[in-house]
Amino acid sequence: MIDNTLAIILGGGRGTRLEPLTRQRSKPAVPVGGKYRLVDIPISNCLHADIRQIFVLTQYNSASLNRHIKNTYQFDLFSRGFIDILAAEQTPGSSHWFQGTADAVRQSFHHLINIEFDHILILSGDQLYQMDFREMLERHYDSGADISIATIPVSAEDATGFGIMKTNPDGRITDFFEKPGSDELEGLESEVDENLKAEGRQYLASMGIYVFNKDSMYELFDKQPEATDFGKEIIPNAISSDYKVISYSYDGYWTDIGTIKSFYEANLELTDELPRFDLYDRNKMIFTRARLLPASKISGTTINRSIVAEGSIVEASNIERSIVGIRSQIGSESVISESIIMGNDFYPDYEALKGTADKPSIGIGERCRIEHAIIDKNCRVGNDVVIQGGPHLEDQHHENYSVVDGVVVIPKDSVIEDNTQIT
Repeated sequence: MIDNTLAIILGGGRGTRLEPLTRQRSKPAVPVGGKYRLVDIPISNCLHADIRQIFVLTQYNSASLNRHIKNTYQFDLFSRGFIDILAAEQTPGSSHWFQGTADAVRQSFHHLINIEFDHILILSGDQLYQMDFREMLERHYDSGADISIATIPVSAEDATGFGIMKTNPDGRITDFFEKPGSDELEGLESEVDENLKAEGRQYLASMGIYVFNKDSMYELFDKQPEATDFGKEIIPNAISSDYKVISYSYDGYWTDIGTIKSFYEANLELTDELPRFDLYDRNKMIFTRARLLPASKISGTTINRSIVAEGSIVEASNIERSIVGIRSQIGSESVISESIIMGNDFYPDYEALKGTADKPSIGIGERCRIEHAIIDKNCRVGNDVVIQGGPHLEDQHHENYSVVDGVVVIPKDSVIEDNTQIT
């Protein structure tokens, strides 16, 4: 069954809720965990399940994503494996860009003609999780389902932010409710384990991960030629028709990286002693681009509950619960706390190192204090800069920084001059 499964990763649209991190890149290309990209998560889950035929659909700022995939994922010449980007395109049959998740897949069908597959695994490019897709596919096949939907048990408090599935005792989905109000939740509970019931997690939320039989997907698209979204149109129609739609309940770690707040919290959680998303599990490792970088060099720095990626030169006095990305440069006496430093694509030039350049050197300067912030790639933060995010700051957007949910975000390639204060 695995050999006949094709995976399609939805790259998303403009990603406005992740602005300004998506100002120069698509959502799947956003760096995470110090050295990875978000797209590495679903691709790694596929590879661990021996799924080797993968398309990534995108239409917004796809250049860096193209480079990353081209430089990272290369298969044996004698295998059928591939990971290809399918960018939105105008064709004789369609003159508009992708209008939604279902429309993106429908418009890409003409690229699938020469590929042999029976099942399509639909994935999102902006989620953090480690799932064994083989179990979901086996359950799909054994149950004789037309469509399987990965669901996760949530509480009543969280249920209002998701599409909620109502199942019968056999796990078949009988009803779908898109983001129900708190006064509409009564009767939407599903059968779950006793421990989940005790926690109040009786509502099955859609994770945006689907398995379709190829023929069923074609039929549903033919019946709804104007439908543009899986969750709002295709899935509800399939449930109300004669299609067998089942729930695959998943109780592991999963989070949707859809906002700056969720992105920030998910990254910092990686620094926990026992994080729920385990980068150090050799059976679930995350694959990414192999870089020939030297080991990080750290001088006079106290580091606690932090991740420091390779190729970094750190002279800070203290780093606390932070992510320090590849090739990061952090000057002496600087203090970094609860922040994400994404690192750099290159090292400083000679003039910058000597202090003769007309702008700060790449990286973080000396005597800086950075708290509750995200410093995107290739930023130049001068000396004696204070960036102090927190709930005291209102949401705001400026040319070289933004504040979103109390998190100060310095966009890629920005320059923060000496003695700047963002507090």
